[in-house]
Amino acid sequence: MYNFYYDESEHSRIINLSTITGETYYDNFLVAIVGWDSDKEAEIEQKYLAFEEKNAERKKKGELKSDTFKSNQFNYGFASFNKQNIELLDELLEIIDNSFYIYFCIASKLEFIILQLFKDYHNNFFVDMDAIKYSIVKTVLTYHPDGVIQNIYSSPEVFVESLILFFKERIELNQRNPVLKASENEALSNILMVLQDVKPPQTLNWDYHMPFVGFDYYLKSKNINDYTLTIDKEGKEGERSKTLLAAIEVGLMNSGELNSKNHFGLRIADMLVGIVGKLMKSLFHSLHNDGNNAAVTKTLLDKAWFRVNDKQLGLYKKLYHILLEINNDWYKIYSGNYSDDLISLLGLLDYMNHFESADEITKDFEMLPEYCNACICSRLQEHFERMHNKLPVEPVVPETKEYFRNNRGAKVYFDINKQPKLQLEYGEKKLHVLSVGRSKEGIPLVTIASEPENLCLRLPYQLDDWVIWAVGMAMQGEKRFPADVIFSKTNDGYYADIV
Repeated sequence: MYNFYYDESEHSRIINLSTITGETYYDNFLVAIVGWDSDKEAEIEQKYLAFEEKNAERKKKGELKSDTFKSNQFNYGFASFNKQNIELLDELLEIIDNSFYIYFCIASKLEFIILQLFKDYHNNFFVDMDAIKYSIVKTVLTYHPDGVIQNIYSSPEVFVESLILFFKERIELNQRNPVLKASENEALSNILMVLQDVKPPQTLNWDYHMPFVGFDYYLKSKNINDYTLTIDKEGKEGERSKTLLAAIEVGLMNSGELNSKNHFGLRIADMLVGIVGKLMKSLFHSLHNDGNNAAVTKTLLDKAWFRVNDKQLGLYKKLYHILLEINNDWYKIYSGNYSDDLISLLGLLDYMNHFESADEITKDFEMLPEYCNACICSRLQEHFERMHNKLPVEPVVPETKEYFRNNRGAKVYFDINKQPKLQLEYGEKKLHVLSVGRSKEGIPLVTIASEPENLCLRLPYQLDDWVIWAVGMAMQGEKRFPADVIFSKTNDGYYADIV
């Protein structure tokens, strides 16, 4: 038997013009579900209640919840945390050990609206509507054109017209930097080719089913059949919430509600989803220019994000472990097509997790925003390529329970520790590289031509920057593979040179 606990963050029950233009509005709706074997419940409760008692002065209305961390304390991620917040978060993350089962769902509210506006548009041989919808959401969120957003709600009959006008203006503006904006202009041109009449959405009330659909997949993937799911109680006593009803309608029959004051598991879920939500929100604002800014430039994180001490770096490494390593599963993090903020967070965690100490970060400090941006771009590129994959099986085609085949026909193991490594002795080795990339855990990978079948190999950690560079070049339209590559190992380290 397993016990699971649900809470959410950045919830907008009704999405309208005043909601989306509000000062505190954030596009992503987040859900966290935490759980464990019921035999561990008493032990985890004891640890968490001791943590709450130690920090009792930070309780509000009798509860220690995520709003004890203020949004402005995340301006530069964990680098802007003071000593008290570092200690509080560190103690919380220490409680979340390998016995936990953790599930996250992130959904874009704007994508929810766009999907309704374009519900009659479908993929066909010539047009990838998933990519079209993704590009519309990304462009509107990036540039936030006020007229387009207002028309979604006030004048949906002219929404497409205003969208077309905005895209044409954006394409013309992007010509100022054709290298940087080539991919965006290609996407916008494709959108203009397919936009036709769009029917107004039937409703803009939030749909509560998506998080539970993903969680149902997660339970089945983990072969968990005996469980309880407890949802933080909202609304009037005696009434079932829309959230609970959605869980039951999806098929999660062993679901119920409690007030978070009455169960520590709900408060753990609240703390975790609130912290992740605030960090994603800060990243979004740091990586996006003012939509009215006509400059066509690349936006990088401020260097202040990387001025961390060892304890602040430790928070990034622990959050990386929680999100990407503990009881890992394909369905552990569930999202829609548009999930750039989530991917940016995972890219940041990837990058920070590479460093062993704060002193190591100070080396080549001026280039850190560029390197981190390349890491994030690598993940975004991988996501976009997966979205184009229209195989009728989600998410990959497993050949066995241990591995699937990538698009070059090489075996990729679900457990990254089983992936074979590129064996390099001192000297050089010339290989025909078909593609490079990174695993879900951020491990650098290379697929090479081989007989009787192509091979996907783990690269030494020291070549991760080379992989990030190669993916970053591909993001700018300069694809370097397939190509011959000379890998070498010397006393100074590992090197890779494209022939």
